[in-house]
Formats: sequence, C-alpha cells, structure tokens
Amino acid sequence: MKHFLTFIVSYFRKYLAYFVSYKSVKDLMQVPAGDLLQKINSPSDLKQFSEDELEQVCQQLRQYIVDEVSVNGGHFAASLGVVELTVALHYVLNTPYDQLVWDVGHQAYGHKILTGRRDNFHTNRVYGGLSGFPKRTESEYDTFGVGHSSTSISAALGMAVASHYKGENDRQHVAVIGDGAMTAGMAFEALNHAGIENTNILVILNDNCMSIDPNVGALKEYLTDITTSKPYNRFRDDIAFVLGKLSQVGPDAFKIAKKLEKSIKGTLLKQSNFFEALQFRYFGPTDGHDVKHLVKVIRDLTQIPGPKILHCVTIKGKGYALAEKDQTKWHAPGLFDKITGEIKKTQYEKPQPPKYQDVFGHTIIELAEQNSKIMGITPAMPSGSSLNLMMKAMPNRAFDVGIAEQHAVTFSAGLATQGLVPFCNIYSSFMQRAYDQVIHDVAIQKLNVVLCLDRAGLAGADGPTHHGAYDLAYMRCIPNMTVSAPMNEEELRNLMYTAQLEDKGPFVIRYPRGNGVMVDWKRPFKEIPVGKGRKICDGEEVAILTIGAIGNEAAKAIAALNTDSYYPAHYDMRFVKPLDEALLHEVFTKYSKVITVEDGCLEGGMGSAILEFMADNNYNAQVVRLGIPDKYIEHGEQPELWAECGYDAATIAQRVKDLGARQGAHIIAS
Repeated sequence: MKHFLTFIVSYFRKYLAYFVSYKSVKDLMQVPAGDLLQKINSPSDLKQFSEDELEQVCQQLRQYIVDEVSVNGGHFAASLGVVELTVALHYVLNTPYDQLVWDVGHQAYGHKILTGRRDNFHTNRVYGGLSGFPKRTESEYDTFGVGHSSTSISAALGMAVASHYKGENDRQHVAVIGDGAMTAGMAFEALNHAGIENTNILVILNDNCMSIDPNVGALKEYLTDITTSKPYNRFRDDIAFVLGKLSQVGPDAFKIAKKLEKSIKGTLLKQSNFFEALQFRYFGPTDGHDVKHLVKVIRDLTQIPGPKILHCVTIKGKGYALAEKDQTKWHAPGLFDKITGEIKKTQYEKPQPPKYQDVFGHTIIELAEQNSKIMGITPAMPSGSSLNLMMKAMPNRAFDVGIAEQHAVTFSAGLATQGLVPFCNIYSSFMQRAYDQVIHDVAIQKLNVVLCLDRAGLAGADGPTHHGAYDLAYMRCIPNMTVSAPMNEEELRNLMYTAQLEDKGPFVIRYPRGNGVMVDWKRPFKEIPVGKGRKICDGEEVAILTIGAIGNEAAKAIAALNTDSYYPAHYDMRFVKPLDEALLHEVFTKYSKVITVEDGCLEGGMGSAILEFMADNNYNAQVVRLGIPDKYIEHGEQPELWAECGYDAATIAQRVKDLGARQGAHIIAS
C-alpha cells in the first residue's frame, strides 16, 4: 500500500504542472482531418490511393497542418512547403525499411501526420506530448533525431554504408535538406565523402531560398542560376527516366548514357559541374509542388544506383497566402486566426518587459553608435537574435554568415585581429558546434570576441536539441575566458557595455529565451568590474547563490519565504569565470548552508565551481546544488521544465526549509 501511494503521488506531481500550464492539455484542440487523410494511419495506407488522388491528399494534409498549428501553435511555413514532397516520398518509398532523414525537422510535420501520429498531433511541442522534431524513440519512421541543421546527409550516408556492408542493397536512403542548411560546412563534408562511397543515397535539396530568414551567400546565387536556365531545364525533364531504364538494360549502356549526359550538361550549364564534380548524379530543378511528377521522378531515381541529388524548387508557406508573402514572420507565428491571418497576442493591461534578444538588438546599436569598432555577426539567425535591427541600421557592420557557426566564430576572430570588437551572437546550443573554434581561434590567441549566447538554459518547446544546458560548464573550463550571465535586462546592457571597453579578451554573455523582468530597462550604461558579483540581500543561516536570469526565481522564493519569517541571503554571482572570491569568502564565513541555483547543467557548472572554491579554501558548509540534472530534458514551457528539474521558485523555497533554516528576525541588506 505504501509503494502504491508513493507511485500515485509521484505520478500526480509529474503531471500536475502539465495540467495547469500555460498551454495545458485542457487548452488543446484536436481538429478533424479530411476524409482521405482520416484513412491514413501509415504510409501503407497512403499507397492504397491512386496517383490521381494524391493531389487531394496533399490538399487535406496542408489544410490539416494549417488547422492544427493555428489553434495549437508550432512551426508552420516550412512544413507547408514540402507537403507534396512528403506525400510523394512516402508513396514511393518503402518506409521505414527505406530510410528517410529530415534535416532540422521544421519541415517534418506532414511526415509525422502520415506516419501514425495524426490523432496525437495536437500535443506537438506541448509538455508530455509529441516532439516538434523527428525523434527516434517516438517512431520507427523517425530514422534520425534532428534539431540542428545540416546533419541529414552525413546520417543518411552512414545508414547507406551500413546497409551496403550488411548486403541490404535494395534499401533506399534519402536525405531531405533545405538550401539554407546546405550552407553549413558539415553538409559539404558529407557530399564530398558520399561522392566516393558510391552507395545508394539520394539527397533532395529543398530549395526555397529560406531558412528562418532569407538565405545568403554564393550558393543561393548558384542555385538561382540553375533554376533560371531554360535550355538546361528543357534537357533535364526526361533524363531521370532515361537513366532509370538504361540502368535496367545493363551497366555498359548506363555508363555510356552517363557520359553523354555529363557532356550535354557541361555545355548547357557550366555551373552544374559543382555537384557533378562531387560525383553526384544531379537531377532538377523540378517543381516541388507537382506531386504526380515528383512521384514519377523519385520512382525513377530509386532505379539509379549511386549518389544522386534531386533539386526541388518549393515555396515556403505554400498554400497559405500570408505565409508565402512573409515567410520569416510565419516560420513559427504562434496561434492565429486561419481565416483572417491575425496572429493572436496576449493582451496586457500594463507594459511588459522586452525579450532579452530585443534588449541585445537595441543595445548593440547604441554601443555601435558610440564605438566604431563594434561589429555584429550571426549564423543565419538575424531575426531570432534581433541582430536584424543592426543589419538594417548599419548594414556594413552586421553580417549574417549563413548556417555556419564555426565560420562565424573564426570570422569574428579575424575581425578581432584587426582591432575590431565583434559581437558574435549564437544560440547556446548552436555554439556547441563551434567549440573548437572558440578554443583554437579565439581563446588561445586572447582575442576580444564577445560571444553572446542567446537561448541559454532550458529553451522551452524546442526541447533537448535546443536547450542551452551546457555553456556555463563548457566555457568556464577554457583559459583566458570571461563567462558572465545577467540577472535582468539592465545587467545585460551593462555587460555588453563592459565587454567592449578596452581589450577584455574572450568574453561570454549568456541569457535566456523569452521576456525579462524590467519594464524600465533602458538605463544609462555602467561598467561592471569583471569577476565581481553583488549581494542582493543579507540573511540568516542560508545563502542562495545564483547566476543569470534564474536568479529572479530565487528572488520570488525569498519573497515568499520572508512572509513565513525565513530570511535567506541572496547573492547574484554574475560571473562563473572569474569567480568573485571576495564574495565567496564572505559567504562561507557567514553561512553554514549554501544553495546554488543555475539554469544550466549541474555537472561542471556554477555549483561545481562553488564546491571547488570551498574545497580549495578549506571551508566546510552544507551545499545544495540546483540546476539541470544529468539527463536530457524534454520540451515544454520554461516554468514547467524548471519545476521538473527542481529550481523553480516553489522548489527553491522548499529547499531552504528542508535545510532546517530557522525562522528569525529580518536582516537588513548591506
């Protein structure tokens, strides 16, 4: 009986936050599917339809995505753009035996709906519901977990090589990658390798000139040249069919046809030699919204051995006029009225604090107006980081380098060698991709590159691929590095101001996704001494040490505790490297019980740094560390996830009481 009650309590606590959350199950709405779509619970059901019926299936699938996302939220325009491609792939391929890898996953909503998750799709990106990205533990049709871009070709190639090794030569391996994701170095590395393996891999290039923001760079121009070459387009229309038939005739006929095709392509369009030079059979461009033609082309390509690339031209947001017109806005618009297109926003009676990213965007312009050395850099996230504000105001001083985090960091390092002060803004989880560059190109050379890590901590509905869990740990172990985190918007501004004064060397500023806590945030700049924290309030017996914006949860906890006559002290560390040793000597001299709170991993994070200091200085205190535990945290609203991990305000307050803190008289802050 005792174990049963324990189970019930545990189960209830686990799901309590879900039922009372901002977007809880009671708020969700499952919308009806069209008559054809209702019959599709797996790709085998899709195959029962005739090719003539596929256009109607596409219409119903597109409408279902519009209906669902409008009332339940999520990514939007990317999946609308690949509806026909998704239907064609599952119609032709024998999935999941044939392995289909979606790059990033913003474009995989249709895939999820067709592979048995239609009736649960209303829980997409909600705490306890479906992941917003393909996830291997969710479905056998999700062959590879994705969230960061440009991994699909490498993964599909690994699968293809494994299939060849196991003698499964009838197995198809398809990677669907956007033209934005193709700008990443990893995609080129995979193409380079795939060209010499001669395994059965098909890369489908979804070309819509967009990632989240419009694509940039020479590759975009190159693809545009291909799509506008009329002689080449007339020639390529039947080449896939011919090669498919000749491959069945015999290897000699196929080789002769390949040589002839290569010669004609070189004459009609020299640019096509880029893919040909990597030993890929190039087909396209083809209309990515003609489902019957896509079925024919994909079926033909499955008969052609070796590495192939199919260039599909699509429109992001296809079928929803407003999304086609403003593709960045409709990448993930939130809830909206599907009829009028009005995006629903929460109405507030009072002014609300800004998003941290917007504080960054406005502040860097202010600083750049005062300091001509400041430059802004981001890898394909100008609107997500709000660097687009600087790109508009100072186009010659702000750069979107495409999906290329490694290049962004080393490009910034190059700028710094010439006396400039680059602010390189990269999401915390994306910065993981450029870790070697941070060490090798920035830190070793002591270059004054300011690394602004947006979406630090638990990032919300995007889940484990996007949580910025590790930056405090992986940055603080690097020599020459300053690692900081502001507790509020004013502190963010002041840290940015501090980082560009003189030569501070490598300087990390990490801040969370979402809104801050200050309405009156735009205050005069003040320099913050590097490595200096601050005491927010004095207290009795227990000291709470926080880093970054999660300190506001500790402040809420202390306010609640004060009403119960508990008075813990609160220190905002500001820096995890260098630590404020004078402040820590004060803490361990005055307090026998210490709680550390961080919106980051416990292994190697701020709490670990505090324990190291305590051991190195022979202090003896009871230390409780609160933060992200040693596991991957799934998706949900940030408050839900803080509660799950045990560092929301309510849990912090309870931990103070659990330490046996005494009730006593209020201590005046010093």
